[in-house]
Amino acid sequence: MLNENGAMMKQGGSAVTFSSESSFGYGFTTSQNPSWNLHQVLEATGGRLLSGPHVIGFRAISTDSRTLEPGDLFVALVGENFDGHLFLEEAVRRGAAGVVVDRQPERQLPTSVVQVKDTQKALGDLAHYRRLQIPGLKVAAITGSCGKTTVKEMIAAILSLKGSVLKTKGNFNNLVGLPLSLLPVSFHHRFAVLEMGMNRPGEIGRLTKIAAPDVALITTIKEAHLMGLHSIEGVARAKAELFEQAGPAAKLVVNLDDPLVKKMAGFFPQQKITFGTGKEAMVRATHIVSRGAAGMTYTLHFSGIKRRVRCRMIGRHNVVNGLAAAAACFALGIGMETIVEALETFAAPRDRMELRELPGGIVLLNDVYNANPGSVAAAIEAVHGARGKAASVAVLGDMLELGEEAVALHRRIGRTVRQHEFSALLAIGEFAADIVKGARLAGMSETRALTCASKQEIVDQLLTMIRSGRLQAGDWLLLKGSRGMRMEEVAAGLEAALAGNGLTADSSIPGK
Repeated sequence: MLNENGAMMKQGGSAVTFSSESSFGYGFTTSQNPSWNLHQVLEATGGRLLSGPHVIGFRAISTDSRTLEPGDLFVALVGENFDGHLFLEEAVRRGAAGVVVDRQPERQLPTSVVQVKDTQKALGDLAHYRRLQIPGLKVAAITGSCGKTTVKEMIAAILSLKGSVLKTKGNFNNLVGLPLSLLPVSFHHRFAVLEMGMNRPGEIGRLTKIAAPDVALITTIKEAHLMGLHSIEGVARAKAELFEQAGPAAKLVVNLDDPLVKKMAGFFPQQKITFGTGKEAMVRATHIVSRGAAGMTYTLHFSGIKRRVRCRMIGRHNVVNGLAAAAACFALGIGMETIVEALETFAAPRDRMELRELPGGIVLLNDVYNANPGSVAAAIEAVHGARGKAASVAVLGDMLELGEEAVALHRRIGRTVRQHEFSALLAIGEFAADIVKGARLAGMSETRALTCASKQEIVDQLLTMIRSGRLQAGDWLLLKGSRGMRMEEVAAGLEAALAGNGLTADSSIPGK
């Protein structure tokens, strides 16, 4: 029988192991004994044993032969640019007690060989199997075009005040990353908070089946991954897979401020917890006030209870992110006081709406982790709402994977920059000219909306603005672009140049 006490998790590289001070029989065992056995692997994956011993245990599940440890079960994943089957012999040399393959190995291996139809699916099946082995575990699953990482982190921060939380690390939110995020779940975890990403139909549905969530949340639906999904309606259909595949007992957390989310939710029968800034939302915010760089203040309402919240993150959209997190936690039975306590101490994840002061006193909004039209517009609006009478400059890189709509959407972002009264715009990338054209068509002068051929040119332009007084202490600098643009290099270059001028860096914003 499964025992909830004392099971601890150990993780290294891509291997996941469960151990404790005493044996728990079926499933999790001590660090000296296997935490998986062959029966479990075959049951979870529907695979068949091609060769090797019938009675064997495995220390951990691994997908990387470089970090595999003796006793691990190696799953030979196949991707566009790699094939784990090419590393089977290396895995065995490193001590793999077994391998999972989707075809017969070229040479007979001196270890257990389990064949499945699809090794990537098998990895997900193993994670799903493990999720179901943890009694009482509550799982929250989050997807959306914007805000899903921030909301995931907010939910995890709230739940951590009530018990141990397993959460998605970094960008491990796809068909490989989510299983690897979930496999470390152990008896001491009370909650799991899992982020789900995708760029083609079917991915969210599969991830939902793996996670078997108790709470399912879609933050927003915006133009993102249009190269694979073709239209915002395609994005909506793909995101809807979370609600569709969540079980009948799952609670759906619905953003009433997003018309597409609101519409799609009506097609599903599960119990719903709604959030938004309108009166019809079950979890809502009123009296929203910007405190500049110090963040936002609002009144949180739910079930006849209201509390004032001082959020440390800027932007109205982060108020809505807080509502989303609160709604998910209310759905899990967490009380108002716990939710407010966590939201008031929550700080922005690195590279996501991260405020810091540059040498010389310029306020940098570092939002470089990723970008799509919705998130860029939200960052522009956040700066506009927080800067007061200060000037602001936008430095923008390409938004990737927008397909045929890329030109129009980049021009729209340039127009948004102008409409929110930024004093200057610097753009880089394949669509930089389109961002600048949008701004100029909206009325920004040619001397204030510029394309740059390199990040060094951006740094040089910013330094020129600083020397001329067009950008000075207290002014705001927005840095935003898709992950592939590596816009953080601009911040690093500018900081180094300013520090070289004898100015001192300050990583924090007063009042935050």
